[in-house]
Amino acid sequence: MIDISVLYGGLETPSTPHRYGRAITQIDPPAHQRMAVAKDAKARRPIVVWNLTRSCNLQCIHCYTDSAAARYPDELSSAQCKTVLEDLAEFGVPAVLFSGGEPLVRKDVFELAEYARGLGLHVVFSTNGTLIDQQTARRFVELKLAYIGISLDSAVPEIHDKFRGVHGAFERTMTGFRCCVEAGQKVGLRLTLTTHTASNLDKLFDFIEQEGIDRACFYHLCPAGRAKDLAALSTQRSRQGVDHIITLTQRLLDRGRRVEILTVDNHCDGPCLYLRMLREGHPRAAQVLNMLRWNGGGRYSSGVGIADIDFLGNVHADQFSMFRSFGNVTQRRFSEIWQDTSNPIMAGLKDRLPLLKGRCGSCRFKAVCGGSLRARAEIATGDPWAADPGCYLSDEEITGEPIAPIEADATPVVSCAQRM
Repeated sequence: MIDISVLYGGLETPSTPHRYGRAITQIDPPAHQRMAVAKDAKARRPIVVWNLTRSCNLQCIHCYTDSAAARYPDELSSAQCKTVLEDLAEFGVPAVLFSGGEPLVRKDVFELAEYARGLGLHVVFSTNGTLIDQQTARRFVELKLAYIGISLDSAVPEIHDKFRGVHGAFERTMTGFRCCVEAGQKVGLRLTLTTHTASNLDKLFDFIEQEGIDRACFYHLCPAGRAKDLAALSTQRSRQGVDHIITLTQRLLDRGRRVEILTVDNHCDGPCLYLRMLREGHPRAAQVLNMLRWNGGGRYSSGVGIADIDFLGNVHADQFSMFRSFGNVTQRRFSEIWQDTSNPIMAGLKDRLPLLKGRCGSCRFKAVCGGSLRARAEIATGDPWAADPGCYLSDEEITGEPIAPIEADATPVVSCAQRM
């Protein structure tokens, strides 16, 4: 994740210490929204995306799990899930993200969330929002869930419904958003950048402001699951979209709106942001480069700082890499699977920079971007260490003296001044 609000806008957020290696100095978030701070990015435990079920009440055209309104066999039982949660808590993961399919179709999802919170876990939901009513939103608040991420594909109802495969999905999702806002639950928008969404960013930012949404994550497409049939944005359109997101984010912050805006799954967004700040003569450009270096981009993402457990208990490097499992939590503890580097791919993910090839291997921002999303590279080429085809930086921009990584014992970067 590239936190535009923090890096470009100087906003302090509850996730800043986890993501950029420094304590929050300007705000004091509730305990259930704080995330652990590691000595260095490589030492971070993974945020665990957990696909609790494959079942879903929608039929989204970009679903990476290829889910439908069906019952799927052999999903983990409540007792099995609780055993996994105990291991995750003991292992010290910074957060567990309940996802699907649609997690709210699981009858025991609140039982599991309550159990996780009782273990002291930081719990997040990723949902399509259509099943959230006032009672559900109040339950989120009672359990002190850190954040509810709701997927939205467009501020235009017809476009959203087309992406979701169900007429009326937009209105039901809007109800979900509004119930969370009214209940005082931190809520965010999750959106995949496509030709439709990249063309409607102004409307989406208006929507974010008008609806009082706390956070928005703009995902770059990874062609996994049904998303393999979608045409990705051209690299030029991707860059234009990211650049416009940066501009619109600053406008929000300048109006006094404390909104977290992030881009996800293309870590070249970090160098792109830094290069823009250099061109603008931004006074914090050097500091932001240090923050990006500490974070490491994809270097400390999939297989290090991000993990996935699917509906059958299989462990993957991330939610887009379900074509490869490193083990199953019904047979071995997640913590054991995650630390076992006998598999050469898992070992490589934990030390990937020497393995990167092509433009990624020779890029001067390698220590900042970390080779971006390995799943996208492997899906496109069959090689987990090939260049990420989603990179939009020019050959001229990636050529030059390499930017060295921050070593594990380096002092975290100092706090940036809040501009709010």
